[in-house]
Amino acid sequence: METITNTLSLHKGRKIERIRKLRGWTQTTLGEKLNITKQAVSKLEQSVNISDEKLKDIAEALEVTFDGLKNFSEENVLYNTNNFYENCGVNATNISANIENVHNPLKEMIEMFERQLQAARIELIDALKNKK
Repeated sequence: METITNTLSLHKGRKIERIRKLRGWTQTTLGEKLNITKQAVSKLEQSVNISDEKLKDIAEALEVTFDGLKNFSEENVLYNTNNFYENCGVNATNISANIENVHNPLKEMIEMFERQLQAARIELIDALKNKK
């Protein structure tokens, strides 16, 4: 877990991606706010280093502070959410669920293969039924 956190704290592009996804925005949405293409947003999100000047523009587009973007960590989001809304009846369940599901390519691939396997099974069963 420490390695993942350290990697995120150094990788500015991943911070942009996390905040964008927590806001429920697509790359297209963020691109429109920055007047760039979604491909350019994708490239930004893959960048380890981004200049402070560019980060300021991105922070403004994401509607967060520059320091909030630069120092973003998922632990801080959960900590601040729990502390600010502790007595309001609001909890961080949705936020933590959103963080856990931000991007899991292995899970997505497994689900895709399971769907393909199910479709192949149905085709095979139909072919065997029609053969009789």
